[in-house]
Amino acid sequence: MSMNATSPARELPAELPPNAGRAAAGIAIVLVAQLMLVLDATVVNVALPRIDADLSFGPASLSWVLNAYTLAFGGLLLLGGRLGDVLGRLRTFEAGLAVFTLASALGGLAQTPGQLVAARTLQGVGAALAAPSVLALLTTSAPDESARNRAFALFGAVSSGGASIGLLLGGLLTDVGSWRWTLFINVPLGVAVLLLARRFVDETPRRPGRFDVVGAFTATFGAVSLVWALIGTPEHGWLSARTLGGFVVGLALLAVLARTEARHPHPLVRPALVRDRNRVAALAVMALVIGANLSMFFLVVQYVQGVLGFGPLASGVAFLPFSLGIFAMSRVTPRLMALAGPRTMIMVGTAAMAAGYAWLSSIGTTDTYLGAVFGPMTIAGLATGLVFMPVTASVLGGVEPEHAGSASGLLQTTQQLGSAVGVAVIVSVYAAGAVPGELVPGLRAAFLTSASFAALALVVATVALRPRRSTVTEAVPEEEVALADAA
Repeated sequence: MSMNATSPARELPAELPPNAGRAAAGIAIVLVAQLMLVLDATVVNVALPRIDADLSFGPASLSWVLNAYTLAFGGLLLLGGRLGDVLGRLRTFEAGLAVFTLASALGGLAQTPGQLVAARTLQGVGAALAAPSVLALLTTSAPDESARNRAFALFGAVSSGGASIGLLLGGLLTDVGSWRWTLFINVPLGVAVLLLARRFVDETPRRPGRFDVVGAFTATFGAVSLVWALIGTPEHGWLSARTLGGFVVGLALLAVLARTEARHPHPLVRPALVRDRNRVAALAVMALVIGANLSMFFLVVQYVQGVLGFGPLASGVAFLPFSLGIFAMSRVTPRLMALAGPRTMIMVGTAAMAAGYAWLSSIGTTDTYLGAVFGPMTIAGLATGLVFMPVTASVLGGVEPEHAGSASGLLQTTQQLGSAVGVAVIVSVYAAGAVPGELVPGLRAAFLTSASFAALALVVATVALRPRRSTVTEAVPEEEVALADAA
């Protein structure tokens, strides 16, 4: 729902509220923290080849630099939201950002693969505590409805642009300095936010209740077990005791999670949210799409640097067609929602994505960026932009306002865990076909696996999503519409 120029939400007040300056400073501080959390999902991507050369990661274990962050972030995100309710959003935000800042410093100082992965895991823990509080603090910092709408719009701009900024910034820092600065950059920003937050941002009321510690534990370690088993398959085999044991432990923990959430008085995941067919199907589509895209970020970075000879900064610039494709498509998706409905948009988007990744699987050692990477990357970006809003609408559609936060948290968790599992699967496929000293041999099967993820998302959308027409205003709460318009 795009508001026109005459909408009351866009009218400027005759005079500023007395605390407008303090509120604007508070909003800016919280948004800087949000940018830090978004950046860290991609800022190390372009530095992966340098990290591998410096710390001697293997072809499959290198993915843990990404997965350690996303697994901890996704697994603890729901618990972080609950802690904010009970302890206060500002207090939880500050604690999470302090952990995140400390972990960034430790990661920049890492001397072994294990130290770096541990630091990235701790970063994810900090992000999971801080991220759920960002929107709540923006709401409490805004002095009136008009300011709140502008804050939501800025939040959407920061969130959608953060991935691209992360790639460019990571490339620049790695080129002119070291991959370590992709982590050190968080330290001065984090310290500044921590020093200023309590001065300009108000605490939120507490809501007493019990913590779902069992749910947080089983969600996190169930996902970790599955990804650990998947990453080890090239070396140990699909039927090895290690692989089967990891799958059994992971599935058992997820079964305990389901049982716990059905009985806990304050569950991390409300059972009613996962009983809706459309919502579950949309979450599955989101996980598959994110998994396919994050694998592209992991592998294309290594291709453009290892085969095409791009430097880190040029590698970041090489991803602009993907990011600009998402941005361009996001400008028209609200209108397309009203015309075609979410199901049709998701089907078209996932089909186009599958075609783009199938095209990307043909890259070789003699290809050029414009001839082999630019086209499929642009298609993937446009397709992703076409899918994201209708998936969000399907997840949040029909949710009562008091439970919109839980549904939004469930969507964010699906995104984080989908990226970790997707990278694990596709990197395992790549490592299984890799030839020592050569990058290209394993890429064909890996990108075809990405195409298969997108094709499976198409099947899910076709079979499980109900073919209903819906406008953005019907499907998404007003706050989510503001974010979509800003994206």
